[in-house]
Amino acid sequence: MPTSSNSDKRSLRIVFMGTPDFAVAGLNRLLEEGYEVVGVITAPDRPAGRGRKLQQSAVKKYALKNNLRLLQPTNLKDGDFIKELQSLQANLQIVVAFRMLPKIVWNMPAYGTFNLHASLLPDYRGAAPINWAILNGESETGVTTFFIDEKIDTGQIILQEKVAIGPDETAGQLHDKLMLLGSELILKTVQMIAQDTVRPFPQIEPEELKLAPKIYKETCEIDWKADLRTIYSQIRGLSPYPTAWTTLINADEKTLLKIYEVEIEHDVHDHQVGQVIADKKTMKVAVENGYVNLKKIQLQGKKVMPVVDLLNGLELTKNAKVR
Repeated sequence: MPTSSNSDKRSLRIVFMGTPDFAVAGLNRLLEEGYEVVGVITAPDRPAGRGRKLQQSAVKKYALKNNLRLLQPTNLKDGDFIKELQSLQANLQIVVAFRMLPKIVWNMPAYGTFNLHASLLPDYRGAAPINWAILNGESETGVTTFFIDEKIDTGQIILQEKVAIGPDETAGQLHDKLMLLGSELILKTVQMIAQDTVRPFPQIEPEELKLAPKIYKETCEIDWKADLRTIYSQIRGLSPYPTAWTTLINADEKTLLKIYEVEIEHDVHDHQVGQVIADKKTMKVAVENGYVNLKKIQLQGKKVMPVVDLLNGLELTKNAKVR
């Protein structure tokens, strides 16, 4: 039983739904505190990598390791899945980085179904809230728990926790920070539900709502004509995944170049935008109000590496550029 069992008014039977590492942290906190997780639902195994071998989700690996009841439905409306879910007799469902649930699923437990979202709702509803917070140059973000309803990320808010975004922080670093913060918010939310002290409140729609849609390849292409700070935010907001990219033109050869880590330098210069300036140890790109110094990159067909390692085997012409 939970450590707070003496003051709990409700005995909880929890079904947890999630897929990536971001979800594992919350599931782990629930087990650490002794809550009863009667079932775990995650995505079906999917082919990945060059060999297209079936890969298990991070949540599945964790559930198997901890001997938790595991379901991997392909169709959340399937009658057999619904019956199996009902048989678990859960009275609370928790969703972290999963998919949209049909009403027959989210409306099933007596104490509701709540979701953890990696933003301060209502801003940054959608699939990529961590990336878009940095892409848009935000100085703070956070995590929110809310009860699921018919629409995506619109339900009544239970709890929120804010966190600052560092000026040089990447999406990967912010992901890890919010993952830990979110796991604690899940625990607080569950404790409140167990004690019957939740007082949810509706989301207030701002005049200009910031959204976090799925990121596609074209979103990741760098516009070197943009402001230096905008370019920096884009590279940070897409690192390490899905990664900002550009086309390197060296002599007559064009190569896809992914950029993981950079430093920026404000300066007045007479180089053309997109021009590559390099020596044996450094490689930088001229932009309108300075330079983007490349630190960690990946040429198509190569591994991710420090730029100095790449320059050891790559000869750049004086007319090399990116676009």
